[in-house]
Amino acid sequence: MASSRARMKLTALAVGRATKRGLHGDGGGLVLQVAKGGSRSWIFRYRFLGKIRCMGLGPVSDVGLSEARNLAATCRQQLRAGEDPIAAKAAKTAAARLELARVVTFDTVAAAYVEAHRTGWRGGKSCEQWTNTLAAHVSPVFGSLPVGVIDTSLVIRALEPIWSKTPTTAGRIRGRIEAILEFAKARGNRDGENPARWRGHLENLFAANGPAAAKQHHAAMQYVEVGDLLGKLSKRDESPAAALSFLVLTACRSGEAIGARWDEIDQERKMWTVPAARMKAGREHRVPLSGAAIDVLDRMRALRQGDFIFPGLKPNTPCVASGMTKLLRNGLKIEFATIHGFRSTFRDWAAEQTNTPPEIADAALAHVVQNKTSAAYLRSDLFDKRRFLMDEWARYCFAAPADTAKVIPMRQAE
Repeated sequence: MASSRARMKLTALAVGRATKRGLHGDGGGLVLQVAKGGSRSWIFRYRFLGKIRCMGLGPVSDVGLSEARNLAATCRQQLRAGEDPIAAKAAKTAAARLELARVVTFDTVAAAYVEAHRTGWRGGKSCEQWTNTLAAHVSPVFGSLPVGVIDTSLVIRALEPIWSKTPTTAGRIRGRIEAILEFAKARGNRDGENPARWRGHLENLFAANGPAAAKQHHAAMQYVEVGDLLGKLSKRDESPAAALSFLVLTACRSGEAIGARWDEIDQERKMWTVPAARMKAGREHRVPLSGAAIDVLDRMRALRQGDFIFPGLKPNTPCVASGMTKLLRNGLKIEFATIHGFRSTFRDWAAEQTNTPPEIADAALAHVVQNKTSAAYLRSDLFDKRRFLMDEWARYCFAAPADTAKVIPMRQAE
């Protein structure tokens, strides 16, 4: 007992007064290390698999003698159990870091997802839609919770209030939650099944006619009614009316039409080249312009205000797609058609009123060929044949009613 007390007293003095550079042993592998500058720290020296190793236990200012001896005792227990104390410490640190990563909140991961995909989305509208819908319907329910604990019950709580009221929005939000949780899993922030998945899961909990259960088609105008619409639009001088006429005559998407710029038009070749950045498929698309489409451009050229063909209310900005919808609903009192539906109108006309091969009609719509074998052989964009088709579409739209029932033969472009 006396010798033990004496050893503790001598060690305490060494801890308090040791200034000589070097190692001062306390016994059992515990060593006081005094550095050149006078800093003192505890280390544990041991042999493992024939090699001498040293593990830091902390500076004297933070770890007292009693604690250092307890830490050394723990290391000796690990050695008796066949464990390397340094490897055990590293594993514990890694586990702590992994657990810390798992407590990141859903909102944090959602923000990271939006940022990671920002450059792949056209414009800032997608980012804004994702951020706003998640903030309104998801964040109040589980946005502040660790992403690793999000389960089916939480997803249901977020979706139930809007599933029947706004089914389209609810379906999009469900898909966004699913994508974010998959993103979190890939980052190591969660594991297991995705509680927001539809097939075999949420489809059993929500109505079968919900937005995710079946693809919703855009309401489309009958092609026999398009001529009357274009006649009414030609009598209006606002930018959305001209944009809608151009959209119908070219069978393009709304974003492609309203974003059209004058430098994309080749007047001599009667061609509009839409850059890849504005195309859904991400590749450049050449559009043959019919005489009727050129007439729309000529009307807008007389009113040119900047770079955009169909200008908005602010200087050098394009008109917005909602302006075309508002024109349909409020200006023309048309409730049954949608802007995107005019692409279906064109496709129905091509299938029912012409003998156009499907690949030409699909090329006019800038559809990606889904069949990989066909896509491998079809390298041309069929521009000349599409020119004939678009000219016939314009002729049909402005033809007398008696002429609209004739099936138009598809001839070889000269």
